[in-house]
Amino acid sequence: MVTLRILYVALGVLSWATAIVHAEEPAKSSQYKDPDTGRALSRASADEPKRTFSAKKADAYLKDGARLWFAQHQCVTCHTNGIYVPERPSLTPVLGAPDPEIRTHFVQDIESMHKLEGAARKALHLRDRPAQVVTITRGLVEWDARLSGKLTEDSKRALSLMFEVQAPDGSWGNVECWPPYESSNFQTATVAVTAAVAAPGWLGKIASVKQKQKFQKAVDYLRKTKPKQDYLRLLRLWTATRVPSLLDADEKRAVTNFVWERQNKDGGWSIRDFYTLSHWSPGSLPRTFLKDADFENPPSDGHMTGLALIVLMDSGLDPQDKRIQRGVEWLLANQRESGRWWTRSLNTDNYHFLTYSATAYALVALHKAGKLKKTAN
Repeated sequence: MVTLRILYVALGVLSWATAIVHAEEPAKSSQYKDPDTGRALSRASADEPKRTFSAKKADAYLKDGARLWFAQHQCVTCHTNGIYVPERPSLTPVLGAPDPEIRTHFVQDIESMHKLEGAARKALHLRDRPAQVVTITRGLVEWDARLSGKLTEDSKRALSLMFEVQAPDGSWGNVECWPPYESSNFQTATVAVTAAVAAPGWLGKIASVKQKQKFQKAVDYLRKTKPKQDYLRLLRLWTATRVPSLLDADEKRAVTNFVWERQNKDGGWSIRDFYTLSHWSPGSLPRTFLKDADFENPPSDGHMTGLALIVLMDSGLDPQDKRIQRGVEWLLANQRESGRWWTRSLNTDNYHFLTYSATAYALVALHKAGKLKKTAN
């Protein structure tokens, strides 16, 4: 799926609309492409040859993918530049500073949203617009936290808008059709809570009393709401590494245990092991997967392996744990020629944008495990 954000003027009122292009079209030859220059990144494929690990090659893929996405679609999306801006800054000590141009798109979006009034402002509460605000906000505050340690005015505006569009139950609106990102209000709430905690000094000195109350309502929502998928339980555990009171010791232990139980013999994990088929949202590929020879034992992928390792290490697991090291070795052995790590989409067999988050998570996991050096090549 491709989400396009369209700005238009109707009856003198500035409005935003979201156009959903369902990818029923044939598979494309490129994953990302600039329509003006023709520059493109090749389509992700399970058949792409593997290469000797290169952090620089992976970093170049992330930068190029984010730039080309915006050149083609002119929007911030959760699966590409929405991954780059919050995750890439943590790699600065080993790979240098992230591309500041990619951040400017987030700033421009927040500035435009803040200027909206009347019906256009109210529209920010509808469908997946709150999820867009949350994605942008987390990107901006993580950038601040990792690079300067100080909250910018852009991030303050984003946080203010994020809590303005919060739903009455403490969650944030999203569409339930394209897992794992555009999948549920629960998923969006984990990102929002993480953003609020990551924002330097915000909860302590900057947030208003009302905003702090809304933050607590979000935490309560995550604590009391039963996740529909084990993937969401993992995201809640990840959020609990920032908000320890979110989960009790029994739930933390239970999630950690099922993550270990689903580690494949080759050391990796598969995202398909964290989604219950009967609970998949419309737009995913359950019928297609049912026909796969590996349905009962899906192969390891970069997205889930990287994410599982990040959450386990953030939860306090020793990077030298033999099980962690098995996952690390899987990542080192399974990078593709383009620099990315393959992950098959849960939605369509066209663009496989999960390879993008797979690559970001793989690099972050390898960094946390001490495998990236300043001289990485």
